[in-house]
Amino acid sequence: MTAGGFAALEVELKHRQQVERQRIITAISEARALGDLSENAEYHAAKEAQSLNEGRILELESLIGRADIIDVSKLGGDTIKFGATVKLIDDDTEEEKSYQIVGEPESDVKSGKVSIGSPIARALIGKKVGDSVQVNTPGGGKSYEVVSVVFR
Repeated sequence: MTAGGFAALEVELKHRQQVERQRIITAISEARALGDLSENAEYHAAKEAQSLNEGRILELESLIGRADIIDVSKLGGDTIKFGATVKLIDDDTEEEKSYQIVGEPESDVKSGKVSIGSPIARALIGKKVGDSVQVNTPGGGKSYEVVSVVFR
């Protein structure tokens, strides 16, 4: 994963441990004060939130512990590989798109970060500026031209 993705995981872990955990404990305490726990919806909702939060904390600790961090700024070349930010032009619509190829935990298509295992990343790996790329997506085949490749 990239250094930025690793930092984001650390921030989320810290938030869940120091802020969310305390908020949920307070919610459980307040729900307990309302009386009968067997029919207390607030109590059950708070316990479920606690379970989800603790599960995510364990998942984040595992991801952080197993992370292999790659400093993208030290990479280079003209071939697309992990960490590259690629600018593409859709051959059908002439629309310009930009994607960075990142690790699975940090992928977020809305912010332009695609997982190394995604169909578009797999199609792009090894290509260069000027190459045409055919991508098989769930919505059908798409064709793109690679306009630029940068590592930042």
